[in-house]
Amino acid sequence: MEAESEPYVRLATMRRLHQAVADLNTARSLADTLQTVADGIVAGLGYELACVNLVRPDGDLVVAAFAGNCAAEALITGRVGSRSSWERRLSMGEAWDELRFIPHTDGWVLLDDDVPQWHTEGPEPRFEDEWHPEDRLYAPMYASGGGLDLLGVISVDRPRNGRRPGAWGREALQMYASQAAIAISNARLRANMQRALVRLEREQQALRASEESFRQAFEYAPSGMAIAEMGGDQHGRLLRTNDALCRLLGRPASVLRRYSFADLVHPEDIGTLLRTSAEGGRAELRLGRRDGTYLWVSLRNSVVADTTDGPRFLLTHVEDIEERKRHELHLAHRASHDALTGLPNSAELRSRLSSRLCERPHSVATTAVEALDAAYGDVDDPDARTHGYDVDPVPGGPYDHHVHSVAPDTENDDGAKGLAVLFCDLDGFKSINDRFGHHTGDAVLIEVARRLATCVRDGDTVARLGGDEFVVLADGLGAADAADLAVRLRNAIIPPIRVDGRAVRVGASFGIGWAECGMTAEEVLRSADQRMYVEKRSRAKVHRRAG
Repeated sequence: MEAESEPYVRLATMRRLHQAVADLNTARSLADTLQTVADGIVAGLGYELACVNLVRPDGDLVVAAFAGNCAAEALITGRVGSRSSWERRLSMGEAWDELRFIPHTDGWVLLDDDVPQWHTEGPEPRFEDEWHPEDRLYAPMYASGGGLDLLGVISVDRPRNGRRPGAWGREALQMYASQAAIAISNARLRANMQRALVRLEREQQALRASEESFRQAFEYAPSGMAIAEMGGDQHGRLLRTNDALCRLLGRPASVLRRYSFADLVHPEDIGTLLRTSAEGGRAELRLGRRDGTYLWVSLRNSVVADTTDGPRFLLTHVEDIEERKRHELHLAHRASHDALTGLPNSAELRSRLSSRLCERPHSVATTAVEALDAAYGDVDDPDARTHGYDVDPVPGGPYDHHVHSVAPDTENDDGAKGLAVLFCDLDGFKSINDRFGHHTGDAVLIEVARRLATCVRDGDTVARLGGDEFVVLADGLGAADAADLAVRLRNAIIPPIRVDGRAVRVGASFGIGWAECGMTAEEVLRSADQRMYVEKRSRAKVHRRAG
């Protein structure tokens, strides 16, 4: 490259090299840095052509920058050479420290590989150290100043002085390649940082937009929304509520933050709430309002995390279903109650009666309990049998919660209690219907139903079986108690009933049956009905007709 005996030439080269390295540090992007590397070799190191081959993520090398010949630049820039072909070239050349030189005498074997290259024209060399047009010189660039992590390869051609570089020129090229590797690594790092910053900014913008969208969706949702703590001592405490929930419950947000849903839920629905306090939980229950009333709502829960592995919160959607629930309850009431009198209808009567009966007769249950008494001692409730009931053992035991229904002894009052079924048939109702019409008949039925309902206890059932037939279920009565109740009910029905200014009277016949396990609801009702007809026939006709 220059005569090493001329110090001033070395100094001039050093200055050019220093300027080329300085230019590397002013490049603003990776592409600018790569082009600056190629330009610095031509401008500062005395070569006519320079090419920068950069290692891609897949390991192959791409021509990333070229300097010195526009035609050659257009020909090979962007072309790719395989990693295996490059490793072959770097392993077969003469080792000039870290540089690799392949003389024209050995380079013929490389003419058919896939490394992008160009061919220059020129005369055959006349001297031993003269540069041949097919000589090749490569300067590998390694990340972090060396090692096996190849960053790229600089290839140079045609020194301006026409001679192969000496020791000084080789050292200058190797030094420049090392600085270029640092500059390229820094440019890549800056590019990655810039991309990361751009990506981070976009993610932050998206997060801010998402948070704002969530805030608006939360605050302005037409239905109630709440965020509650999940886990710990404060599980379920309300942290944030929207305006819709505040209006729904009639409480300001500052007040709601003192409560949890467990504080607001109806006592009968607390179990439902506890079963729902999980991800994806859903339930219908009642929440208390500020005025003391309760409102039916639908709760839907989902779990959200503040950060990765950070606190978890319960996001609850609260929807007002009061109207729907009222409609459902109304439909359920209509399905189970008589439209005229409002009393439980025949289907509801049979359902309530069937819920108290099992298929095992009293005698079988008693034998089973006695067997358990022999094995385990007395049953938990020794008073059960004294009231006329027996506790039914569960197969595999020891006891079920079902209490057997048994009939007390109507001949001998032994103090036993049972479920009395009083079958009522009105006397003289048909004549009222025929004389005064169905309007008067309906009014009589309504008044009879009211009088029957006022004569029984809160836990008893008064049902309309159909037509002018009513049934009363009264639990915990002895034989004498049931007879007394029938008398009171009959006496309540007998007084005149005023309809449209007219006084009409009906009588009533009662048959007393007893619900016993081992019987069906139909059998129980048939038994009471039969006893009612026995009583109706045995009574004097004057007592069975309207006055």
